[in-house]
Amino acid sequence: MTYWFRQHRYALSVALVHLRRAPGSFLFNILVVAIALALPFMGATLLDNVRPMSEQLSVDPELSIFLKQETPRQQAEELAVLLRQTVPDKQAKIVFTEREKALETLKEKSGLADVLTTLGENPLPDSYVVKLDAFRLAQSGGDVDLLADDIRALPGVESVQVDSAWVKRLAALLNILRLALLLLAATLGTVVVAVIFNTIRLQVMTQREEILVSKLIGATDSFIHRPFYYTGALLGLCSGALALGAVTLALRPLNTAIAEFAKLYASEFQLVPLAPPLMAGLLALSAGLGLIAAMLSVQRHLAR
Repeated sequence: MTYWFRQHRYALSVALVHLRRAPGSFLFNILVVAIALALPFMGATLLDNVRPMSEQLSVDPELSIFLKQETPRQQAEELAVLLRQTVPDKQAKIVFTEREKALETLKEKSGLADVLTTLGENPLPDSYVVKLDAFRLAQSGGDVDLLADDIRALPGVESVQVDSAWVKRLAALLNILRLALLLLAATLGTVVVAVIFNTIRLQVMTQREEILVSKLIGATDSFIHRPFYYTGALLGLCSGALALGAVTLALRPLNTAIAEFAKLYASEFQLVPLAPPLMAGLLALSAGLGLIAAMLSVQRHLAR
């Protein structure tokens, strides 16, 4: 185990020596890779801030149930028992509105009392309103629709209107954003691998004679490859740290603009940096991309 640590410590020191020989090139590569990483890192930060907000927004979908005109009043009132059995939410409020009361309310709120009087008979049916309070925003759109289908099958029900369409739209929008971020991350991850691949290739070409001498005196392939692996991992790690720093600094001006917009909705929403475990995960991912690129480059070019 001591020998293994000594080998890796030596490889890391060799990698640092080579980086100090050309600091300008190394810093430029860090800048290029960091720019590529900054976009998916910013997207991950935005989604991480929006996700808990969307989950905490509870909604109370209402189902408006309209009965058939020919349904007897007694049957209409007895439908409340079937609704209570059908609705899984035991705390849901079920309100029955008689057609006569609905007409009076329409006359008061619409200002068309004279016009409605000329109709002769009441065109409105008896109705129910089911107010649900056990559904969550992003997960409940499909559940509400399934419940509406069950209610439509009850006897005497003409139609059911659901006001949860915006719930499904928001959930679909978040899914689209996640997919777009995933595609963006995959594309820019390829760019990162290509940049580091080319950087390691240039190092291999620069140190070609040194590598040949090392092999002549008995150096193994692992001994020769290891410093390049550390170079790629360091390049990815430093680029990831720079990208996270840039994203964190960019949140300040963004929050200034967001604060003005949030005041219009009586909200104090602000973007916050990623949690330390998530930052550590992104740094590990960027270092992993650098290591993969270095392994591909070294194995391809040293094999020649």
